[in-house]
Amino acid sequence: MTFVEAIVLGIVQGLTEFLPISSTAHLRLIPTLFGWGDPGAARSAIIQLGTMLAVVAYFRRDIVNLFKAFIQGIFRGKPLEEFESRMAWYIALGTIPVGVLGLLFKDFIETSARSLYLISASLVVLALILAVAERISAFRRGVSSITLRDCVIVGFAQALALIPGSSRSGTTITAGLFLGLTREAAARFSFLLSIPAVVASGLFELYEVRHSLSSAVAFDLSVATIVSAVTGYAAIAFLLKYLHSHTTYAFIWYRILLGGIILLLLLLKIISPLS
Repeated sequence: MTFVEAIVLGIVQGLTEFLPISSTAHLRLIPTLFGWGDPGAARSAIIQLGTMLAVVAYFRRDIVNLFKAFIQGIFRGKPLEEFESRMAWYIALGTIPVGVLGLLFKDFIETSARSLYLISASLVVLALILAVAERISAFRRGVSSITLRDCVIVGFAQALALIPGSSRSGTTITAGLFLGLTREAAARFSFLLSIPAVVASGLFELYEVRHSLSSAVAFDLSVATIVSAVTGYAAIAFLLKYLHSHTTYAFIWYRILLGGIILLLLLLKIISPLS
């Protein structure tokens, strides 16, 4: 990874991690088009730490309130009495599915699952499911109405994002809409739920590749991570404001278009599925 690649990949990661358009798809396609090759699941996960810095910075007050309520609830012997305390437990429980399945299918996710054929299909399939959610959702419920059942469902939806091209925010926002959440509430819960999983994934991958990181590689990864943090913060602010008064159809059509373009490039042999 060169310095220029680090800047570009950082921007791509930051802009696409929180929008329901799949950061993995973009991190696979753009390097392939430029002849850089696949950055790999491990490096992609490390760069994702930048976007988690963004979500922690953006939701810092929410996180502090959740943590305080969580601790106070334990000491009082009433861990589920207050909403913030319940939400902290919900986020922890909702992280279990992606953690377990991520470890079970780690090798597949980092190799064969990164095929651009699978990514192309995932982009289109999730777009169609999101379109159905847009069609039937009641859009009446806010974050304060989230229950344990909702958390379990959205947690398993987050696990589906292990399939490259599906999009973590895409699967969780879609699940939230099916549960009747407003678009903004679905996105907000999606972002909060993503924090433990992505931080754990990034730190785990960083530990796994620690011996193979030269000073130059570490510097470039650090640059990419910082850039993704800045652009990720901007993407969060944009999406929450956008979904307050807009539908997700722009992202649906974008996913279908991108999936179609990737498939066309594969069929024309302009790019290879695992390059």
